Amino acid sequence: MGGLRRYFVAGLLVWVPLGITALIIEVMVDMMYGLLLQLPPALRPDTFFGVRIPGLDLLIAAAAVLVIVVLTGMAMTNLFGKQLVRLGERLLERIPFVRGVYGAVKQVTETLFSNSGQSFRKVVLVPYPHPAAWSLAFLTGEGTGEMRRKTGAELISVFIPTTPNPTSGFFIMFPRKDVIELDISVDEGLKMLLSVGVVQPKERKDVVAPTA
Repeated sequence: MGGLRRYFVAGLLVWVPLGITALIIEVMVDMMYGLLLQLPPALRPDTFFGVRIPGLDLLIAAAAVLVIVVLTGMAMTNLFGKQLVRLGERLLERIPFVRGVYGAVKQVTETLFSNSGQSFRKVVLVPYPHPAAWSLAFLTGEGTGEMRRKTGAELISVFIPTTPNPTSGFFIMFPRKDVIELDISVDEGLKMLLSVGVVQPKERKDVVAPTA
């Protein structure tokens, strides 16, 4: 039974990230497909081939998404492309609501798809959803200035992901005294979340200095 559970968790760690990626691609393909349907009849693919081919529009939309993603990746590898992306981000930052949503989504995306996971600084335990329970969370920043002045407490901000889909969750601020920092990496924390606690991080043993 233990072996079956281990195999299930190992498979889950493979399929959950793939499923999230597939969901994002599906949304992009649906958007591109919708744009193709808005084209005038003279510009639609059926006109060029002279016959209606079932699924052709969807295939073209998927190919267009693939080309756009690859070209974006190629652009990000050179200075001109990076400057172009930064220009687009600066334009988004001028839109009050959009800049907040874009910034949050970008931070979470960079964390989940990067190798280093720098957006999430540490793995912590927080008293949530009630004081007698503990939830695994990721430290994202510190609340200073106005928040500290209003509350009179040193606050830190954390992201509490849902499981097994860590792309959604809750942003909550806790007093520093109520937060417990864990001696595990961000990758280990994500694995623990995706496996709903079945995969546990390795216990670290304290190193004792040799006595003379």
